[in-house]
Amino acid sequence: MKKIALIAAVSTALLTPAVLAAQSNPSAGTEKRIINFQGAPTGNLRTGPLTFTGSPVKATVSTLQITAPKAVLSAPAGTAIVEAKGRRTGEFSGPVTVSRGRLSARGGSLTYSEASGNGILKGNPSATFVPEDRKDGDPVNISAAQMSLDVDTNVSTSTGGVKLVSGEQTGRADKLIFDEDRELAQLTGTPTLTRAAKQGQKELVISGDEVRALTKDKTLYVSGGVKLVQGTTTTTGDAVYYNDDKDVAYVVGNAVSVDSKSKVTLRAPKSGYLEQNTKFARVSVKNGTFNIPTAQFKLRGEK
Repeated sequence: MKKIALIAAVSTALLTPAVLAAQSNPSAGTEKRIINFQGAPTGNLRTGPLTFTGSPVKATVSTLQITAPKAVLSAPAGTAIVEAKGRRTGEFSGPVTVSRGRLSARGGSLTYSEASGNGILKGNPSATFVPEDRKDGDPVNISAAQMSLDVDTNVSTSTGGVKLVSGEQTGRADKLIFDEDRELAQLTGTPTLTRAAKQGQKELVISGDEVRALTKDKTLYVSGGVKLVQGTTTTTGDAVYYNDDKDVAYVVGNAVSVDSKSKVTLRAPKSGYLEQNTKFARVSVKNGTFNIPTAQFKLRGEK
């Protein structure tokens, strides 16, 4: 039987053959979701709930590392905890810290469900994702009302007053999905992306129905009612591809740019697009077609 720290605290002599079978044969789909604690708990080892305290309490779920001053492990109502492996819930009270690879998060409390493989972080949660190498870009800092960490996919979902900061770019939205493996962020719910003014460049604000960002590459794909505001220039269209390193934005689909100061209006032809140099806040009309590389911005499992 593969032992975990919790089971090691229970004398196997007290367990029936049926319980031993349930403990040693979890389904392959749930095995990586099982939570393991260091140290011995207090409480009824057969029925639960079990309480862990320490300086701090340490637990692991797959590649997720969790620490907190206190944790309570419980089973569904009417089920003994020794028979509930794969269906238990861990309640961590804070401050709670969670780490996984290059991601570290912190919050006031964490509720983890073995059944879903999700940990819900509340209490002013924040997270930092660091690049693999300094030359790969800036750290990604996220704050929100709530964060959900999925142990099956290495994807986190943040909701409620979301703020994402990476270098001089700040994104705000109602919801953020962040794929740690692909370093891809999706912001929805009135999202905006602001690039701070720098070295004589004017502040740039991009908004639309949806923002997708490759944080390592510093590229954006914004779709649906797109608007770029920089100084006195406002450019609108159906979609935009923005490369921050190259200081250029390509606006496609009904693209129009208006300068409120000079009163100049630029309109892309049906077969063309507008190119905006964001370093100098200059817009030019381009003939031909610009194809946004949308495949680069697809979420996990998206066709």
